[in-house]
Amino acid sequence: MRRPLELYIHIPFCARKCGYCDFLSARAIPGVRQKYVEQLIREISCQSAHYPGYRVVSVYLGGGTPSLLEPKETADIMAQIRSCFRLEEDAEVTMEANPGTVTMEKLKAYREGGINRLSIGLQSADDGELKRLGRIHTWDEFLKTYQRVRQAGFDNVNIDLMSALPGQTTDSWRATLKKVARLRPEHISAYSLMIEEGTPFYETYHGHPELLPDEDEEREMYYLTGRFLKEQGFERYEISNYARPGRECRHNTGYWTGVEYLGLGLGASSYIQGFRFRNESDLETYCGIPMDSPRADDLLHQDIIRLTDREKMEEFMFLGLRMIKGVSEEEFRKRFGVTIWEVYGEVLKKLQKNRLIILEDAGVRLSDFGIDISNYVLSEFLL
Repeated sequence: MRRPLELYIHIPFCARKCGYCDFLSARAIPGVRQKYVEQLIREISCQSAHYPGYRVVSVYLGGGTPSLLEPKETADIMAQIRSCFRLEEDAEVTMEANPGTVTMEKLKAYREGGINRLSIGLQSADDGELKRLGRIHTWDEFLKTYQRVRQAGFDNVNIDLMSALPGQTTDSWRATLKKVARLRPEHISAYSLMIEEGTPFYETYHGHPELLPDEDEEREMYYLTGRFLKEQGFERYEISNYARPGRECRHNTGYWTGVEYLGLGLGASSYIQGFRFRNESDLETYCGIPMDSPRADDLLHQDIIRLTDREKMEEFMFLGLRMIKGVSEEEFRKRFGVTIWEVYGEVLKKLQKNRLIILEDAGVRLSDFGIDISNYVLSEFLL
């Protein structure tokens, strides 16, 4: 039986890099972009030869801003995936898109290429907050993009939102949630802003907490998100993700539950048969790799690590516990040949005593309190 495999395709181009972003991305210069797409297509062809025993259950085109590609470039990438991999008929195929970068011509190409889910990066419905974030769009431009997406026939849409932004208040966050909920998307991802070292935001805001919502207001935004979206019919299935019944993101769920994934493109990460590795992250070097050479894998793949059983157990717990339903004791035993109690018995007793986890017949999940301080709880499962 063929093993399930998820594909991640990295498109590292943006119209303008946001001040908070630490993802691998650069300006979308047409000649460079075309050269990159051609190399990506070669990589898809050559790498697929290593995975004859797999079936692709999901594809995720992320970035960067994949919707900056020309329609033919997107179509060529999707055609190559279908030609080289065994793509399941009902595979979830997601593409990230930013407002202001999507046309009806592009949406038609997405549909024809088999893309059946779009993830739109809104972040906020407040134009002032968007400007402070460095986003290139307004709320009105987002609405026009969303309308085009629906007119093009997409019935599985995620909207990305971000709280704890500079100048944001609980009231403005509530207004964003209300505006987005009225649009009735199938899925909402809601994350708190993280100030990452090496970004312009780090230079501006690190050491200046007075410029951001304080801890109490950030906490209130967090609680408001769960309460409000539940009232609107969204089920929280992961710490930061909410979906209408049956519309959970299958690609991300696979990642949290340990499905193998292959990253294709600049800097993309992979997890295959217990090995973790990433692709070359320098654009010029990546584009110069002879993908059909016997040395291609050596030149392409960096930081190859074979996970120990202990590391696999750690990942099983702190990724799986991000899911609201938690982790299965039976699945733990099947994977590792020991019970979860033999490995984590003392930790489980301690966390249960502090009401941070809930023990059920099927397994373990975080309590509401545990979700609130999940970073601490998950760190307890490091061996």
